[in-house]
Amino acid sequence: MSVLPAPGTISFARGIPSPDMFPIDALAQSARRAVENAGRVALNYGPPAGFGPLREWLGARHGVAPDRVIVTPGSLIGLNFVVAHLFRDGGTAIVEAPTYDRVIGALATAGADVATIDNTADGLDLDRLRELAAGNPKPKLLYVLPTFHNPTGRTLTLAQRHELVAIAVEHDLLVVEDDPYGLLRIDGERQPYVHELLRDAGGEHLAIFASSFSKSVAPGLRVGYLVLPEELVAPFEALATRTYVSPPLLPQAQLLDFLESGSFEPHLEFLAAFLRPRRDALLERLDADLSGLAEWTRPEGGYFLWLELPAHVDTTELNATAVAAGISFVPGAGFFAGGRGHNTARLSFSFPSVDEIEEGAHRLTALVRETLDR
Repeated sequence: MSVLPAPGTISFARGIPSPDMFPIDALAQSARRAVENAGRVALNYGPPAGFGPLREWLGARHGVAPDRVIVTPGSLIGLNFVVAHLFRDGGTAIVEAPTYDRVIGALATAGADVATIDNTADGLDLDRLRELAAGNPKPKLLYVLPTFHNPTGRTLTLAQRHELVAIAVEHDLLVVEDDPYGLLRIDGERQPYVHELLRDAGGEHLAIFASSFSKSVAPGLRVGYLVLPEELVAPFEALATRTYVSPPLLPQAQLLDFLESGSFEPHLEFLAAFLRPRRDALLERLDADLSGLAEWTRPEGGYFLWLELPAHVDTTELNATAVAAGISFVPGAGFFAGGRGHNTARLSFSFPSVDEIEEGAHRLTALVRETLDR
């Protein structure tokens, strides 16, 4: 089934890239070179941790040994490995409220207990984190999306990152940092990775980093990866071996050629220029039509904006009305473990054109105002 919107629908729903974001010509050239130069390896079965030269490139990028990198068919598989390994005998996970819905589902399937810390306009509730981290029994992990958060689009400040790291080190708390959007900066200053700060604070053994090239290059390549503490590499390789006979090496070799060809950094600049007018068009319409009636985030990058409506509005009902009007979004309740968020919504600006965003946002804000008038 296609993930593309139904004909005639302007979709703010799924966080998928516009096909106009793909570096098709460069990837076509990289595909050919990957077969020609690495085909004798990349067309065969491969080791569970992925294509060795790509692991070396990623290790160098993150300042770790290549054998601490596991390349997976998309980052969600890697996150599922984290959950499967750490919660095979139960335990508690700390997650943000709201957070990525697929991880909420994975934790529920594993039978994990979930505790939440609020992620708001004021940042993470670090007092609550400190309280949970000191609990008995100790939580097994903290799962966070510090940069261009899914679903809110927020980014943790440098001060909050340092305080989070101090809490993790003090309480020996494993931090899973999920960062599929961090390279998609539209404006503002880059913040250091949490796993970099943990390493600087002597807590490298407490850092798992997950990322993906689905948002920054193309999701069809299915290339994600984990950077792991040394003691987790062997069990995660074993999980990969039990999950698939071989990872798909050819797209990994194709991606490596793209990265090494000098195409990646210019492509990231192109993506920032592509996403900026789309984000701005959405913000401008919200500013014009809903000022004083609702609240929303102003992301510095990524794909998403978070809309919070008055408490009496149910965005699931609103979305049903919106679909009938030819627009769609994701109601926010699914991003909260244990409920809440019935009056929130995630809006993605990555797929529609600027004109579609202007029209779709106009329709959406009109529906919101009608709902509030009632």
